[in-house]
Amino acid sequence: MSEETLNGAAAPAEQPAGPVFTVEKIYVKDVSFEAPNSPHVFNENVQPQLQLNLNQRVQRLAETVFEVVLGVTLTCKAEERTVYLAEVEQAGLFQLAGFEPQALDAMLGVHCPNILFPYARQMVSDLIQAGGFPPFLLQPINFEALYAESLRQRMAQQQGEQSPLAGTDAAGNA
Repeated sequence: MSEETLNGAAAPAEQPAGPVFTVEKIYVKDVSFEAPNSPHVFNENVQPQLQLNLNQRVQRLAETVFEVVLGVTLTCKAEERTVYLAEVEQAGLFQLAGFEPQALDAMLGVHCPNILFPYARQMVSDLIQAGGFPPFLLQPINFEALYAESLRQRMAQQQGEQSPLAGTDAAGNA
């Protein structure tokens, strides 16, 4: 390819117009499965209770490269005994450039977890099935709603810290 010239001078290399988002790598960072009460739990006929915990971490690795880790912990209990515990940390390296700070925060808090979730869901399902339990498929997660809730909590916390009455009760007592 030859360089284009503009009035005898080399044209500057074209910069992408607008923000840039690329998925560099998706990988499992950590995985764990425990069935502490097997094989006895296989013979029990009780209704299990499931508890799902999600968490997310973001780490900036370079100016435009971020590692996003989506943690999924699924605990299955029968009465007070743990049937199984599946933990997955699904991670990805993402390049994000040209975003305003608010848009960057939203991309890291909504778009990246949306990309990682299907991989984490499949890993959790595979672990549970490999543990000898019936297949389990996590339902879709609305990361936009979770992100909006976290924004509300951050704003409320910031307003509480900035209030001159922070740390006092309704009567102004400390």
